[in-house]
Amino acid sequence: MLNHPSPPTRQCLLLSLLLLVCACNKATCFLGEGKKIWKQPNPDHFIKNQSFLYDTFPSGFLWGSGTSAFQTEGAWDQEGKGPSIWDHYTHSTIRNKVSTETADVASDSYARWEEDVEALEYLGVRSYSFSLSWPRLFPDGNATGLPNRAAVEHYSRLIERLLEKKIEPIITLYHWDLPQVLQERYGGWKNDTMVGLFEQYAAFCFHAFGSRVRYWLTMHNPYLVAVQGYGTGVHAPGETGGPAGSLMVAHNLIRAHAKAWHTYNTHFRPAQKGKVSIVSGSHWVEPRRGAATAANVELCQQSMEAVLGWFANPIFSDGDYPLSLKIKYGALLPTFSPEEKLWVQGTADFFALSFGPNNLRLGRSLVQYGQTVTPDLRRILGWIKLEYGNPAVLVTEGGWFTEASVGKEDTVAIYLTKRFINQVLQAIKFDAVQVIGYSAWSLVDGFEWNYGFSVRRGLFYIDFSQSNRPRTPKTSAQYYRRVIADNGFPIEETSSDIKGRFPCEFHWGIADSTLQVLSYPFSPQFTDPQLYTWNVTGDGSLRPVPGIKMPTRRAMCTDYLAIRGHLRLFASTGASHYRFALNWSLLLPQGDLSNVNTEALRYYRCVLTELKKLNLKPVVILYYPTHRAPNLGIPGPLHASGGWLNYSTVEAFQKYAGLCYQQLGPWVTYWITINEPNRLVDFYFSEKEKHQAAHNLLLAHAKAWRLYEREHFSQHGALVSLALHADWAKPANPFLDSHTAAAQRFLLFELGRFLDPLLGISHEEKHSKGDYPQEMKEYLEERARVMGLPRSSLPSFTEAEREELRGLGQAVVPWGLRKLLNWVSQRYGGALSIIVTATGVDDQAPVEDRLRQHFLRSYLQEALKARQLDKVNLQGFYIWKLQDGHAPQFGLFTSTHHKSKAKASIAVYNNIITPVMLATLVIFVIYTKRNQTQGRRRGVKRRRKIEGVPVCLCPPLKC
Repeated sequence: MLNHPSPPTRQCLLLSLLLLVCACNKATCFLGEGKKIWKQPNPDHFIKNQSFLYDTFPSGFLWGSGTSAFQTEGAWDQEGKGPSIWDHYTHSTIRNKVSTETADVASDSYARWEEDVEALEYLGVRSYSFSLSWPRLFPDGNATGLPNRAAVEHYSRLIERLLEKKIEPIITLYHWDLPQVLQERYGGWKNDTMVGLFEQYAAFCFHAFGSRVRYWLTMHNPYLVAVQGYGTGVHAPGETGGPAGSLMVAHNLIRAHAKAWHTYNTHFRPAQKGKVSIVSGSHWVEPRRGAATAANVELCQQSMEAVLGWFANPIFSDGDYPLSLKIKYGALLPTFSPEEKLWVQGTADFFALSFGPNNLRLGRSLVQYGQTVTPDLRRILGWIKLEYGNPAVLVTEGGWFTEASVGKEDTVAIYLTKRFINQVLQAIKFDAVQVIGYSAWSLVDGFEWNYGFSVRRGLFYIDFSQSNRPRTPKTSAQYYRRVIADNGFPIEETSSDIKGRFPCEFHWGIADSTLQVLSYPFSPQFTDPQLYTWNVTGDGSLRPVPGIKMPTRRAMCTDYLAIRGHLRLFASTGASHYRFALNWSLLLPQGDLSNVNTEALRYYRCVLTELKKLNLKPVVILYYPTHRAPNLGIPGPLHASGGWLNYSTVEAFQKYAGLCYQQLGPWVTYWITINEPNRLVDFYFSEKEKHQAAHNLLLAHAKAWRLYEREHFSQHGALVSLALHADWAKPANPFLDSHTAAAQRFLLFELGRFLDPLLGISHEEKHSKGDYPQEMKEYLEERARVMGLPRSSLPSFTEAEREELRGLGQAVVPWGLRKLLNWVSQRYGGALSIIVTATGVDDQAPVEDRLRQHFLRSYLQEALKARQLDKVNLQGFYIWKLQDGHAPQFGLFTSTHHKSKAKASIAVYNNIITPVMLATLVIFVIYTKRNQTQGRRRGVKRRRKIEGVPVCLCPPLKC
């Protein structure tokens, strides 16, 4: 039974209660404040939208890893150990368990603990979280008797070795392996006798090991003990007592923790000066469809209170259960007396959090009305700060699982490790949560409770088929080791601040997709032959005059007010080049020259002439494929006959290009034949179709390029190219050569398959142009051989086609960053002109688009580094796009429905590219290619003279 306070102590408690009435306790004052995390808008919109933060953790951050005794020790009946409830459970025939395997040997860490310490040294951690086995120390469960000397010596050796290696031991007293004798004698945690027995066990551990231990955890994730052990029976001891059983067990676990804490606080803290807490586990939940209505927020709060709040509220808040649990369970929920509330309240020196798959699986059963359970560690840390008054937090379990078959190359585990740790970093840097450490779970593969050995969670791989249980670092261990060595995620690249300018002829552009043709003029004044009288009868009406017809004329370009309004928006940005696309299907509905839409041609001509009047340069795309348009944007008859799988489309495209060159050529200085052909091929299903479509797209570009060179270049002198979608690829697993090769192969398939045939490779002879990358051909041939095919499905070029492809001049690579620009420049030669024809970011902010502002600054700074430091011949930079249509919100202006309002990013872009007197460009280069998440702003600095930088009279740049 719980020993209630003695009369003198009771008087002190009552006095404390009186003081609490007079002055609000800190934790109590924050009760329910966690709701704000769903209600309040994020204070910094563009920071919230960053997916990754490059920064480091505070000095002294407690990097660690952890294990539990039952999962890893093995030696279940050796050297005096008694059986635990989990030993009994795994050896029994209880139907509720998923796995029929046992942990009799598990990872054999009881015998191979020195190898575990070596694994910790490999990682470079500063702490090791492990649990003591109660039935190993006291086989009969009675901590007032003599302990098992072999067990005491084992744990003492482990602690001493850790301290020798400067690794902080973090010890958990109870990680679910209750002595079986206590379950049989008392019914386990259902009986409140366990409160006193646990206090005796804790007191022994504090006495035996406490002089060498600074961090104690009384029990690990009691929620799972109560619910899965005594409610559903999925965990040991396998009891199915339902909510009533779980509630009583949870009540006793909380009181047992509190009693152990008070024992340490009274008898051991003065000399040992350690800290004690309890590990609370939880999921995270977001409102239905992200809608933070009052009702949705309340449901989310209740979901969190049903798990984390169940145990954390009594300890970190007001000493009692959340109101939502009282309403839900009524008389089933045990109660704390006023004295017990004060006695339980505040019995933790820091907040210990477990965040892993076990709680998230259970969390899905707690959501209601469309809520979403998500593994968002940053958000739950923010909730803890708001709900419990910003306590210091130690993440004692962070990690996920992989299937047992994955082995040592656990790429997904690297991704999740990176994600969780970065979420912790964001919580520290952006939300000011006091996270003091992170323990990656777990150190070695072990017995995963009801899942047995079917899943793995270790950083070190263990071959359970070998008796010596060798430990081998997985790639996730190598990654975690790097994170620890770097103390987080330092900036990837560093360089000194540089001063520089883009050249005078640099393209400052804005990119749009297919330009909508609004061919009906605004005013019918010169197209209607009728003569009218007005207001003759005083009613303001127009009345036609019978018998009189006036001469008419065709609508003029100035009659199309839509053009003038659109270009007025464009001109206000200060950009010099406007990239837009023609509508092939509209101009040639039948796909050939038998039916030319002359009105659409005339409209495009009007756009081009108006641009010329404004002294603006057009960049015109002949073919802008899109899955939103019918037939991938090509005329219907061509699509019906096979589209880009049929060579006839190549010939039809050449004729279409010829029409555009002839009709619009005098006003166009830059032509793009095809926009993103490498994305278009993704719409085809089979590998053979993808290769054939890419082949014909290349030939179509080549024929259009050669046609312009033969018949139009001498007259108009425009440049012709194609635009490729370009993403930089990094190895998913940087520790595997196969992933590094895959990243390179990705770039070859994305860019090389289109650029190699046109440009060749800078280190090869001229005669090598006109063909696909050799590496790509060899890879596809090998794949075909492995699959038992006679040859790869990659088409080959005829000699005539090779000749037509060779040396087709310029390359336009949109959406590139510095590394990508360098890759293109190095592969195809530094003399190659490169233009970034479209780059943008979705920013949902209606006007104050801070994310886009930061994006523009960061990417332009990277463009400058590519030009000035890497000598990449970058000739232009285009922003996507001019105006919003519908979502996503990429535009510099809001949609016409929202009155075409200018967003704040226009001022940023305009300020960069607009001349102000003759100030010379000064750009302060930030320290990283991906520094969006830091949101640093650099001020404008002007200098009359900068050494080594020629001054020209073109528009200066300011960042």
